[in-house]
Amino acid sequence: MQKSVNLVLAGAVVILAACVVGLFVTRPAPGPSEDDIRALVAQTIETRITAIDLRDTERLDTASLGAEIESYLLDNPGILEEMSLALETERRAEQAQESRIALAQFEDQIYNDPANIVLGNPEGDVTLVELFDYNCGYCRRVVADVFSLVEEDPNLRVILKEFPILSEGSVEAARVGILVNREGGDYGAFHAALFSERGSVNADAALAAAGNIGLDAGAIEAEMNADDVTAALQRSYQIARGLGISGTPTFIIGDEIIPGAVDKSELTRRIANMRECGSTECI
Repeated sequence: MQKSVNLVLAGAVVILAACVVGLFVTRPAPGPSEDDIRALVAQTIETRITAIDLRDTERLDTASLGAEIESYLLDNPGILEEMSLALETERRAEQAQESRIALAQFEDQIYNDPANIVLGNPEGDVTLVELFDYNCGYCRRVVADVFSLVEEDPNLRVILKEFPILSEGSVEAARVGILVNREGGDYGAFHAALFSERGSVNADAALAAAGNIGLDAGAIEAEMNADDVTAALQRSYQIARGLGISGTPTFIIGDEIIPGAVDKSELTRRIANMRECGSTECI
């Protein structure tokens, strides 16, 4: 009898997994894979599918089992929601672990690159890294917050990394920015000026901003395509590829990669957590 029960249970798992996969395929957003569904179903079927009495194998109509399971799921959609949430939680944990491993591999390139643009306290106890593009509207949205964090937190170090991905003008502006930083210009003023530009930012806008902070725009223009400038950009691209970063802005703090225009309050919370427990999320 137990062997028969196990066979029916195994069959139920397979059919339930197929039904759930079918239901997820019809959803507009991509759902979990079939393997994920099967694994989760195997863990939950005995407690969740109470409408099917698997102990009474003699009276169980296996031909109608699939229809019964599908009907049960349709009558109890919360099960699918719970399964989806469980899978999402597991995936986030896996992604966090992958990020920690990748960040450890690129730690030296991220924090010790000689082309790094540093705002705030160079010896700060917490470092916030931002990869940005001068033609990125979302980057423009967070500029004031980043400057505010630097002003309010005397122990914060901010590293800005040129990551031009939106246009050739972005690449030109990034080249000028690298040279402005190398020449010891007021990068904060340069940074703010370019993000205050109306329209697209390109070499002309960047060179004008460099001139406005007292640098020789002509000399900078002559060096824009120098090998060391190109190499600095390539290092940023290499870091982005290694960390799976494809958009701007992207922040890095501690063991976390944070894509998008994050609210100042969220960045502040993560900075505080880094000081408290050495991680962006304290347990």
